Amino acid sequence: MVDANSAVRPAPPALLPALGAMTSLQALVALALFAPGVVAPRAHIEVWQISMFSCAVFAVGIPASFWCGGFITRMGSLRIASLCAAAIVVSMALASLGSAAALLAAGLCLGLAFGPETPASAALLARLVTAERRAFVFSVRQTGNQIGAVCGSLVLPAIAISLGPAWCYAAVGACALLAIPLFERLQRAYAGKAIPPPELDLRARLALVTADRRIAMLALASMPFSAMQVSLNTVFVTLGTRELGLSHIEAGMALACAQAGGLVGRLGWGYVAMRLDASRMVLIVIGLGMAFCAALLGLDGASLGRTGQFAMAALFGLTASGWNGVFIAEIARLAPQDRIGETTGAVLTASYAGLLAAPTLLSILDATASLGAAFFALACLALCGTLALIWGGHGKTDK
Repeated sequence: MVDANSAVRPAPPALLPALGAMTSLQALVALALFAPGVVAPRAHIEVWQISMFSCAVFAVGIPASFWCGGFITRMGSLRIASLCAAAIVVSMALASLGSAAALLAAGLCLGLAFGPETPASAALLARLVTAERRAFVFSVRQTGNQIGAVCGSLVLPAIAISLGPAWCYAAVGACALLAIPLFERLQRAYAGKAIPPPELDLRARLALVTADRRIAMLALASMPFSAMQVSLNTVFVTLGTRELGLSHIEAGMALACAQAGGLVGRLGWGYVAMRLDASRMVLIVIGLGMAFCAALLGLDGASLGRTGQFAMAALFGLTASGWNGVFIAEIARLAPQDRIGETTGAVLTASYAGLLAAPTLLSILDATASLGAAFFALACLALCGTLALIWGGHGKTDK
């Protein structure tokens, strides 16, 4: 029997093209973000320079994420994707110049892509997917981070060694340039027809996070989780060559194992969360896992041997790089349904604050102790974030 309502209801745009486009965008952002860290040994980029680049990305990404909701509503998610890709092209052109000042400018420019891409994706996909499939679909979208990171970890070191670091940046920029026509082609099909809701002021945007304790604790936990993830992605190669006894190629392979683990994790955790309808519990398990891996690698990673190091890197990636899809899906579930983009951007402001703080913490502990000590400190912070998730899982609000 056919539902009469379904006969007159217009079919929504297809999910898969939008999912593919937004996953590709995240892969491009990941390639650009991780490129300096991956080629650092060959390009003679110091830890403080990588930290400076990352801080610049996140310093711009925080306000860009917080305020992008209105632009997403007016311009459309795929037009925002085109602008993000253009920012990546400019960023990589600046990074190829090789100086510390150029790397700083590249980071500032990349922040304009890093901040809006996840809220734009959440706003688009949330209206194309059913609630019961949301966790898995958002997890699939978040695999773009791993796709970009795995490709970068395997390909960029070889390009840097054979052709030079500037060619790595050129390759990333070329990929972003080719993506712009794709995003523009899809923009027409997914352009929203609804009247956009009124703009929110600063207090109203903050209230999207603070009014619901569950969302507030998600934001709080995301700070150390994000710090852990960016540390794995940006300085693991340096940790491997300096403290774990790995060559540059071996360290790149270990990072590729971590990113492959993250790819499996994003799909696997999303599937588990969907089947059990328990996204918060999945996030708690992930938090405990990343804390264990970071502590072990930081305190005694050199004694694990090559097989143990690669296995632990994969487990580290499974957790520290596997949580994002379930996290974004949980925000979309709890957020007001007409404010998913704004709520996602506001919560990610806290996440990006963790990303911004992580390079500073790494630089300080690297100078005063070691990178291993820095990873142990991050493990302690991740454990605190997990406790916040446990505490925030009961009751809707603090009121």
